[in-house]
This record gives sequence, structure tokens and C-alpha cells, in this order.
Amino acid sequence: MQLEDFPMDAHACPLKFGSYAYPVSEVVYTWTQGAAKSVVVAEDGSRLNQYHLIGQTAGTEDINTSRGQYTVMMAHFYLKRKIGYFVIQTYMPCFMTVILSQVSFWLNRESVPARTVFGVTTVLTMTTLSISARNSLPKVAYATAMDWFIAVCYAFVFSALIEFATVNYFTKRSWAWDGKKALEAQHPKKRDPMVLYKKPNNTCSAGVNYTPNLTKDLSASISTISNTTSVQLRSVGIGVGMGMGGSPSDVKALDPKKTYNSVSKIDKMSRIVFPVLFGTFNLVYWATYLNREPVVKGVVTST
Repeated sequence: MQLEDFPMDAHACPLKFGSYAYPVSEVVYTWTQGAAKSVVVAEDGSRLNQYHLIGQTAGTEDINTSRGQYTVMMAHFYLKRKIGYFVIQTYMPCFMTVILSQVSFWLNRESVPARTVFGVTTVLTMTTLSISARNSLPKVAYATAMDWFIAVCYAFVFSALIEFATVNYFTKRSWAWDGKKALEAQHPKKRDPMVLYKKPNNTCSAGVNYTPNLTKDLSASISTISNTTSVQLRSVGIGVGMGMGGSPSDVKALDPKKTYNSVSKIDKMSRIVFPVLFGTFNLVYWATYLNREPVVKGVVTST
């Protein structure tokens, strides 16, 4: 059996009649009603669980040996494998597993546990499906059509896991940078008039010159503090009055988490690239194997 196209393969089962003791000079085998009409299979006469009987041929072949020439009559029954069982057991689970792995592209990139579970679970599922599919086949050394399909699905699932690792890596770096900017925008550095630090020229940051006269220094500081407090109280009163009077309130400061919750560009691209590539692969795969004419080796045409 040639299983390169499994499970879309076709085979020819031969049935031979001949004599090993009597050559052509003693016994000659011929078809009674001719090669075309001698082998007939009734439509309801047979049924196979895994194959379709798509036709049969009959013929005669002469074999030359050291003992003489012998006549062998052969009938070939052409069988094509039914694909329904493998679609349900292998192809559909692989197809759904690949779609499930691509669902993670629509989750927030902060959902590390959820996306990790999606990636690891789908990879393990594809591994289990590939092992179970191989157990139902003979131990052949070449890759079958089902092996190619499973291998490509495994590559898509594994690529989805690698995509999340890439997104997670760049997410941490962008959060550290954008979050710092947002925090600086929300809380800019302002000079506090209450804070006094000494400069090299013996002056204070509050605008009060450091002089030996303690009384003048103290009165100037108290005046600065009282002026600042009154300005702050007046600004609070204005804000409250605007809020109560129905006027628009102050614009809220930037939230540093907004940049962290943004959608990754890699996820946006993956939402389009992965489904398009997987759909293209399925179109090429099924169009190639379903429209291919079954090639059966070792078939003798009717004579």
C-alpha cells in the first residue's frame, strides 16, 4: 500500500487465477464473457467500512519461467479510502485547536496566565493528536498527507505561543517607559515654597535672602507662607464654585495604566496574518489532495 496521500489514498487489490503446474501448452485460462463483462460486483452485494469500491478491471497476463509459459488471469478492485472518520477524529480537532490558539490574540496582553494557558494547552493538544494519528498507521518512513497537515497546524500553534512571548517582552519595556512619562505628566516637579535648601551663595529657594537679621528673615518667611496659603484657598474656592455652578471641571490627569492596557501592534498584525495564512494553507491543501486523481501502482489494464 502506498500511503503518501493518506487518508485521501486509493489502492488496487488484485485477485489472480493461474496454474503453477500446467503451462500454456497444457492448460489455457480465458474469461468466459470477456475481460470487460466477466467480473461484475452488485451495487448492494458488498459494503466496506473504510473504503469505497470505485470500480474493477480484469485482464490476462503471460508469465515466462524456466519451466515454460503460464497464463495468469487477474482482476483488480479499486478502493478509495473514506475520509469521514479521519475528518471527525483528526482534522476537525486540529482545526479547532489552531483557532483556539489564535483566540489569545484578542485577549489583553496583561492577561499573562490566560494567554499562557491557551498557548501551552494547545501545544500539548496538538502533540497528543499527532501521536494518536500515527498509532493508526503502519510504521512507514515517509510523511503522509495527514502528517503534513498536523505538522503545519503544530507550527501555527507553536508560533502563537512564541507571539505571546514576544508581546509580553515588549509590553514590559513599553510599560516601564510610558508609565514613567505618564507619572511625570501627572505629578510634575514643582518648587515648594515651604522647602528651603541652602545654595552656595547663602540664599534660599523660597526667594528670601539669608541675612544675619533673624527678625526680618522670620517675618519674610511668614509673609510668603501666608500669601501662598491664601492663593491656594482662593483657587480651591474657585474650583468648588465652578463645580457647583455647572461649569466644566478641571481635566483629569493622565492615568499611567492607559498606556499599559493599550493593544500591542504585534497582536493587531497577528489577528490578520495568522487567520489569512491558515485559511490559505487549507485552501491549497484540500484543493490539492481532493482534486488529485488517484494513482494506483502495479495495475494491469484489461487485455
